[in-house]
Amino acid sequence: MPVTITVTDDRPDAVPARAASTEPTQSAAGWWAVIVLTLANVSGFIDRQILSLLVAPLKRDLGITDTQVSLLMGLAFVLFSTTLSIPLARLADRASRRAVIGGGVAVWSVMTALSGVARSYGQLLAARIGVGIGEAALQAPAVSLITDLFPRRTLARALSVYTLGTFLGSGLAYLIGGRIVAAASREGSWLLPIVGAVRPWQAVFLAIGIPGLLIALLLLTVREPPRVRATTGGSVRDLLAWAARHRTAFLFVSLGFAASASVNYAIAGWLATHLQRTFDWDVARAGTVQGTLTMTVGVCGVLLGGWLTDRLRATGRQDAPLLTGIIGAVGMLVCAGSYPLIDAPPVVIVLLALVNIFAALPWGAASAAASMLVPAPLRAQGVALFFVVVNLLSGLIGPTSVALVTDYVFRDANALRYALSVVTVIGMTIAIALLFAGRRAFVIAAQAED
Repeated sequence: MPVTITVTDDRPDAVPARAASTEPTQSAAGWWAVIVLTLANVSGFIDRQILSLLVAPLKRDLGITDTQVSLLMGLAFVLFSTTLSIPLARLADRASRRAVIGGGVAVWSVMTALSGVARSYGQLLAARIGVGIGEAALQAPAVSLITDLFPRRTLARALSVYTLGTFLGSGLAYLIGGRIVAAASREGSWLLPIVGAVRPWQAVFLAIGIPGLLIALLLLTVREPPRVRATTGGSVRDLLAWAARHRTAFLFVSLGFAASASVNYAIAGWLATHLQRTFDWDVARAGTVQGTLTMTVGVCGVLLGGWLTDRLRATGRQDAPLLTGIIGAVGMLVCAGSYPLIDAPPVVIVLLALVNIFAALPWGAASAAASMLVPAPLRAQGVALFFVVVNLLSGLIGPTSVALVTDYVFRDANALRYALSVVTVIGMTIAIALLFAGRRAFVIAAQAED
């Protein structure tokens, strides 16, 4: 049965309360919250994506394979960031979302810095698990908080701005990581106070981990908005009942976006290595190209996706978030499926610019789709469940699928390019089919829980 809801405000710093039947209105406090949460998202993705530029030195210094590196990128991080996201989202549905997010930022920043003093594969694996634990506190509470700050007519745009952090963070990781590794490689090991001698890849983790603590403090300036609270409901049983009631919409939408995200993570994890192996570029050049494209055209793709989703909704298309996802997947199928097979770097760069637009297009829409499906009292938990599916599958399948195809199908490190193409074509075909098939069920579910 539907839960009964009321609006409550139990925090002294909350913005003024509103009636349960009215939507939130845009405000300076709302946009400030989006800016700070975007910075947190930037920090998280810098910490997450930096490994893609460190494949060669990690393999050299730790004596590991592509598949073992992919586990650092995927399994070690994603397994804990997803499994812990639901209990942390449950906490966020009952306590301060700002506090939950701030604590998570502090944890992942400390664990990233500890990656810089790891002396073995096991120690680095443990630190990456810690990063995943911290990042479990971000996504669902952030989406829940933003949803309570913006009306639906502009929600996709607000969530797209927040999603900019994904692409700004990834781009900064490529730029910073490439330059630090290149500089440190020329100068040899660095001798740091307390830490002692560090290798270039260790210096990267130290450089990006410590500043994240400042963002954790900045979250203290975000005001917690009033939200719809459950007077009956809001339990795990209610969450499972909601998921069962709308299982068709939930499965098609979450699995469709998971297939799309799997390809994105595969490319993010292996593009720099592909450019190095195929064109013999150094890590600084590969990082500069990947980072610049991600931070420019990738950002434009996120904003375009939010604008497109809101425009489609304004014309009466209630399946707008899924249509945006389909458009992005079609573009990726064509552009990302072809660039690895091309030997001309200028053509590859042009295609990669298009890849960044289409890869970024759906992700504000995906967050909007998740928040539209879930009733307000369950929003953080429901969004967390949605992203458990998306992040767990994409994190496990994305980077590791490319490594497995390279290591065990082609059995040649230089065949990485073909593995990237195969994974892209299969993944995006699945994404298009699932999102297209799920449109009607999504509209019914969103209207039922509106």
